[in-house]
Amino acid sequence: MSELIYRTATELRDLLDRGEVSAVDVTEAHLARVQSVESHVNAFITVMDDVARAQARAADERIRNGSAGPLTGIPVGLKDILCTVDAPTTAGSRLLENYISPYDATVVRMLREQDAVFIGKTNTDEFAMGSSTEHSAYKTTGNPWDLNHVPGGSSGGSAAAVGAHEVAVSLGSDTGGSIRQPAGFCGVVGLKPTYGRVSRYGLIAFASSLDQIGPFSRTVEDAALVLGAVSGKDHCDSTSVEIDVPDYRAALGGDLTGVRIGVADEYQIDGMDSRVEGLFKRGIEDLERLGAEIVPISLPHTEHALATYYIVAPAEASANLARFDGVKYGLSIREDTLLDTYLRTRGEGFGAEVKRRIMLGTYALSSGYYDAYYVQAQKVRTLIKRDFDEAFEKVDVIAAPTSPTVSFEKGARTDDPIQMYLSDVFTIPANMAGIPGVAVPCGFVDGLPASLQFMGRAFDEATILRVAHAYEQGTEWHAHRPPLDEALGLASPS
Repeated sequence: MSELIYRTATELRDLLDRGEVSAVDVTEAHLARVQSVESHVNAFITVMDDVARAQARAADERIRNGSAGPLTGIPVGLKDILCTVDAPTTAGSRLLENYISPYDATVVRMLREQDAVFIGKTNTDEFAMGSSTEHSAYKTTGNPWDLNHVPGGSSGGSAAAVGAHEVAVSLGSDTGGSIRQPAGFCGVVGLKPTYGRVSRYGLIAFASSLDQIGPFSRTVEDAALVLGAVSGKDHCDSTSVEIDVPDYRAALGGDLTGVRIGVADEYQIDGMDSRVEGLFKRGIEDLERLGAEIVPISLPHTEHALATYYIVAPAEASANLARFDGVKYGLSIREDTLLDTYLRTRGEGFGAEVKRRIMLGTYALSSGYYDAYYVQAQKVRTLIKRDFDEAFEKVDVIAAPTSPTVSFEKGARTDDPIQMYLSDVFTIPANMAGIPGVAVPCGFVDGLPASLQFMGRAFDEATILRVAHAYEQGTEWHAHRPPLDEALGLASPS
């Protein structure tokens, strides 16, 4: 049954509902895949094999009863910043090593209630702070297309697990591009929903006004399937919005006749790989061939989004991570005084990147600098959102590259934080504006995937999914598999 790992979630749903395979078969195939490749890919911090097998048995019973949900029996990976009651939630940090949450995150609960199958908790940059998953305290994840390259971050483990066929779909979080950028690096689909579409309850917060949970998948249809399964108002999260959840899969299909797609000059920047830029331009030509109208637009404040983000996000991180103090939960290194306990616990528990961002954020919030930095950044954030609002009066969707380069080698940017931060220069604006974005493969550079992203109006995920699906089905890029099996000498079904 090893061929089951190459099936999409939608295909598995059909096979399960028709009784052609069992959820136990599907689960065992994916657990075997994890056993075969995980020592090389390192996508998971914790593999939940016993939990997965119990969930698979329950899923088969539900399917026999005719009460299956969209993800019943489907193998899922969970970014290890989503709280789970039956596996550690480490946030990629030694500070939370072996921490077991007393409750599930809302998205985890929603999947559990459908009897989705949790293969494991995926690797992440510590507290979701990073663009390469090299800032995890536990391991460095490899890119399935080239294990010597990074999978992106901070949700690199979730992206790599899908790209390596260890799970059918996974969940990550996107604060400044941490779903879309690793999706682009790993050649899969990554969707950041509108802020407020999906509950953040039980997500270990990085920057509360920016974080949003979303899916990774190998097709746009699978992303639509997962989004529908985890969206909705949650009374445990005051930032989630009471708004109808449409049937996202029903919106897919057809050409792009009448769809206006905006292209902004501001997304052509110095330092962008010319080959990636060429693939983006070819992607725009493909969209035009599919019937879309290409409309030049301007987003004049986009150039300030990266700087604005690196004031707002660290400031919120400084406040959110104050709770990790050696007193309430997690690592505690006891000293004679409370201050020394704080200093030892946080000093030894946090990694270098987390400390850097806490210090940046604390500085931006400090007396004498709050107005000069944080308040000004929030004003610029408003201007960025206004640019998008004005653009969406003229167009339905905005297209942009997902990242200015393809995946880089491990270690290439760990000593240069500025270069690392520039990996997210094209994804951050959507987070600052709170709008949805989806990344899809659009070609290859030296055997590594490049990616195109579509951004849309707030709560209009249906339109960007429709455009992404049309592009996906009108091109060949989604059909390519990474050469992981050949690299590891594994037999691969055709």
